Amino acid sequence: MITVNNLSLRYGKRILFEDVNLKFTSGNCYGIIGANGAGKSTFLKILQGDVDPTTGQVTFSKGMRVAVLKQNHFEFDEIPVMQTVLMGHKTLWAIMQEREAIYAKGDFTEEDGVRAGELENTFGEMDGWNAESSAAELLSNLGIKENLHTKLMKELDGNQKVRVLLAQALFGNPDILFLDEPTNDLDVTTINWLEDFLADYQGIILVVSHDRHFLDAVCTNVVDIDYSKMTIYSGNYSFWYQSSQLVAKQKADSNKKAEDRIKELQDFIRRFSANASKSRQATSRKKALDKINLEDIKPSSRKYPGIQFNNVLREAGNEILHVTDLSKTVNGEVLFKNVSFNLKKGDKVAVLGNSIAVSAFLAVLAGEEKDYKGSFTWGVTTNVANIPNDNTRFFEGVDANLIDWLRQYSPDEKDETFIRGFLGRMLFSGEEVLKKCNVLSGGEKMRCMFSRMMLLRANVLILDEPTNHLDLESITALNNGLTDFKGTALFTSRDHELVETIANRIIEITPKGIIDKEMDFDEYIKSERVAEQREQLLKMK
Repeated sequence: MITVNNLSLRYGKRILFEDVNLKFTSGNCYGIIGANGAGKSTFLKILQGDVDPTTGQVTFSKGMRVAVLKQNHFEFDEIPVMQTVLMGHKTLWAIMQEREAIYAKGDFTEEDGVRAGELENTFGEMDGWNAESSAAELLSNLGIKENLHTKLMKELDGNQKVRVLLAQALFGNPDILFLDEPTNDLDVTTINWLEDFLADYQGIILVVSHDRHFLDAVCTNVVDIDYSKMTIYSGNYSFWYQSSQLVAKQKADSNKKAEDRIKELQDFIRRFSANASKSRQATSRKKALDKINLEDIKPSSRKYPGIQFNNVLREAGNEILHVTDLSKTVNGEVLFKNVSFNLKKGDKVAVLGNSIAVSAFLAVLAGEEKDYKGSFTWGVTTNVANIPNDNTRFFEGVDANLIDWLRQYSPDEKDETFIRGFLGRMLFSGEEVLKKCNVLSGGEKMRCMFSRMMLLRANVLILDEPTNHLDLESITALNNGLTDFKGTALFTSRDHELVETIANRIIEITPKGIIDKEMDFDEYIKSERVAEQREQLLKMK
C-alpha cells in the first residue's frame, strides 16, 4: 500500500494541490488525470522521491519494490541493452555485480567463499538464473530484436530506447510501478501487449497518459487533480468523463427533480458496469462500480474547446477524390508506390503505415508536396482544409497577435468580435488573444490550427497527427467534432480511440502497394486476412 498524508505543493503563491490524503492498494491501476499544468507528472515525482512536497508525507508498506519508467533517455548510453534492463531490479543487479566481482578475484579467500555462498542462495531465491532470459523475453515483446540486446544504449534510436527503459521498469515484477506516458513512441501491437501485461499485473500501478484507449484498458480507478485537490474515482477514464459530463449537465438543468437525477445516474452506472464486465479489468472494475456512491460523482472544472466542423460552405457532391498510381521516392527510397483508390462522400479514412511515408502521402493530396508520380483529382464541389504534421511555417517568424493571425484565414468576416469569438471557442479569452504567435506552446498552436480549419468551412478534412501536443480535454473535443462531422476526412493518428471511433475505412500504404479495407480499426488490426495480405505485399519484388 502507498499512503499519502496531508500532501501539498506550492510554488510561491501558486498552489498545485493541497491537503491530499490518498491510499493506493495492490491489484489496482490508477490513472492520474488533470488539465495541463495541474501537476500530474509532478505528483508522480513526489511519490518517486524526486520532488519534495511543501507539506505532508508519502509512506510505502515495508518491503515493497518500486520501479519507475525513466524519462532521461541518455542516462544509460554507455551500458549494454541487456544490462540496462537487469538494472531495473536494483537488489538483484547489486547481487549479480558483487557475485561477479568475488569470482573474478585472483586471491579467493575463505571469507569470500562464505559470502559467495550467501549470494548464491539469495540469487537463486530471486530467480537470478532466469533473469537474462526473462529480460530478453520482455525486450522481444516490446519490439527490441535479439541482435540489439548486446548493443550499447547509445547505438539505439530514441524509439528503441523508450522500449528498453519500459522493459527495465517492468523487469522482475515490482510491487509498485510508476509510468509516465508509457505508450509514447510505441506501435499499436506493442501497446496491446503492454495493456495485456498490465491487466494481469497484481501490484500497484500509477500511470500518466494522454492515450484514452490505454487508460480505459488498464485503469481500475482514476485520480483526478481538480480544484487543487485530488480525488480517487472508481472506473476508468471513459466512466469518469461521461459521469462528470452527465453531472455537469444535471447541474445546469435546475428544473430536474433530485429523484430524477439520481435515477439517471443509476441507469448510467448500470449500463457502464455492464460494458465494463466485458473488459480485461472485469472483476475489480465491476465491483467498484457496483459500490459507487452517487454523491462522489462531481462535475469537473475542466474546459473543453469547441471543435466543430459542420459549418461547411457547401455540401460536396458524390465525386470526392480519384487517385491513380500515386508514387513517391525520396533519395532512392520508395515511400509509397502504385496507390490507387476512390474516396466516397462521407468516408472517414485512417491512413496507416510508416509515419514519414504517410505524412508525405497526405502532403501530396493536400497540394503541399509537388514531387510525385501518378495523379489525383479532387471533385469540383470539394473544398479541402489541411492540418499538417509540422505547422512551423504557419507561426515561425510571424509577429502578429492571435487576432491578426486568424483574421487572415477568414474568407469573409474580418470583424474583431467575430475573430475573438472563434478564439474563445478554442479557450483563448481576454488578453490571451493578443499573444504573439511566435511564443505559443505546441498545444496552443494546434488549437489555432483548428480555428483556422473551422474558418475555412471545408467539406473535406486532411489531418496529420492532429492530437500532437494536445491535452486530454482537447483530444476529446477533437474526437467529438470529427464524430459529428458530416463531410469526408483523411487522417492519421496514434490515438487508438480516435482512429477506432472515427474511421469507417482503413488504407495502409507500403512501398509495395496498399491495403484498403472498409472496416473499423480494431477489426483491421485483428484481421488474419489483413495480416496475410500485408505479408504478401512485403514479399513482392
